[in-house]
Amino acid sequence: MRRARYASLKFYGFFACCVLLVASFAQAQSLSVAKSARASGAENSTADLPLLFDSRERIAKPDLSALARLRFLTTVDFPPFNFIDQSGRLSGFHVDLVREICRDLEIEDKCQIQAVAYGDLLSALEGDQGEAVIAGLGITPELRQRFSFSRVYMPLPARFAGNRRLVGADTTLTTLASKAVGVVAGTSHDAMAHSFFPEMAIKPFETRQAMLDALKKGEVAGVFSDGMQLSFWTTGTEAAGCCVLMEGAYFSQRFLGEGLAILNRKADPALTQALNHALLNLSRSGRLNEIYTRYFPTGIY
Repeated sequence: MRRARYASLKFYGFFACCVLLVASFAQAQSLSVAKSARASGAENSTADLPLLFDSRERIAKPDLSALARLRFLTTVDFPPFNFIDQSGRLSGFHVDLVREICRDLEIEDKCQIQAVAYGDLLSALEGDQGEAVIAGLGITPELRQRFSFSRVYMPLPARFAGNRRLVGADTTLTTLASKAVGVVAGTSHDAMAHSFFPEMAIKPFETRQAMLDALKKGEVAGVFSDGMQLSFWTTGTEAAGCCVLMEGAYFSQRFLGEGLAILNRKADPALTQALNHALLNLSRSGRLNEIYTRYFPTGIY
């Protein structure tokens, strides 16, 4: 994942220490567009995670008896995924997901999660300071050559947001058909908007803040950007109730990547299989969705 997408969500702090807690989703030329299993049409609806595994799929649980410990590396500055809570403990979506993975694999006593600086994640993994990284790293061809990735546990959508005064009660995409829609110039969402919606009146802005300010003032009727950021912004104090998420979530590996996954060393194929086994179980049981709704109560899909 491009960390810049969520710059407005980050907590900045002085944390350089490690915090330990025991127990505690290709193509190069074609596009892939899909709506989520439930697009958020209602203003305050909570959309579930899209279906991540085929109902007939089976992933065997490998023998982990020889595993001495399983250390997950993350960061402290990426809320709501990883952050330090009011009690000084490492918390967030990723922390709760790690706990559930370890519980499902029945290795809670061997599991740890520790925070390191974002720039040190890969070197720490390669230096045997951990066995896996769960910190929002994007899946790239270069990283796939060096590391293994689990199955995706959270695909990342693009979304439209609209100015309430200009779109009214109609939050379908048709209401933006003849209106200006903002994008941040030169971004993947800019390219995706031109590719997916060539007839739309797209207006570029130099920065995300300028785009959102224009939406808030009604200088554009809508914007097309990262679904997660827009979900938080439309419900936050900065938007002041000006705007609403439009219906539909849009996906593209070409423009947005595959989504969030766990990274580990290629020399540990059994661990990759174990992580996929646990993620499949958590997805089917609904526990993965429970964690998602805990940290994304208004939904991003």
